[in-house]
Amino acid sequence: MGLFLSHEGANPMHTGTPPSEWITRWGALAPAHATVLDVACGSGRHLRWWAQRGHAVTGVDRDALALAGLRDVGECVLADLENAPWPLPGRTFDVVVVTNYLWRPLLPTIVASVAPGGWLLYETFSLRQAEIGRPRRAEFLLAPGELQALCTGWDILALEDTELSAPRRFVQRIAARRPVAASLESLASQGTS
Repeated sequence: MGLFLSHEGANPMHTGTPPSEWITRWGALAPAHATVLDVACGSGRHLRWWAQRGHAVTGVDRDALALAGLRDVGECVLADLENAPWPLPGRTFDVVVVTNYLWRPLLPTIVASVAPGGWLLYETFSLRQAEIGRPRRAEFLLAPGELQALCTGWDILALEDTELSAPRRFVQRIAARRPVAASLESLASQGTS
């Protein structure tokens, strides 16, 4: 089972807090009226931020109660991301956002959900987090360079493996843009195989 820390009721870090500074910093550069997917969106601190800026938002989470409060914000998809098929097959988005969630079997699907020329904004706990608190299990913590490896061949706009405060935590985060040409070449080769 992956780590879900995006639910306000489950994690005090999200109770009444604004969106992640990483998401707002890089999200401010996204194209106008982008389509945005928030994976494991919880009660929607990021979904609301994107919607308030005029973006078409889709949130996916396993918590029906959390999603109920987001019906007026955008498309809400109730799905168990770890034990059921991906609920948005074939769909791509201009921006895909993931914060405080890691389920490695889903990583290729998350990457595939980024449209050609689109962005991946990802921020979650790194291995050093185990030194100071939860989560402690390595399966929920990113190894050094893991996000960078996930985005091989992409334009890396920013990459950090750092310590944050309030609350204190160690995170790895990336802002990466999928190349348009490489994505189109990949699609063309899939059509000929």
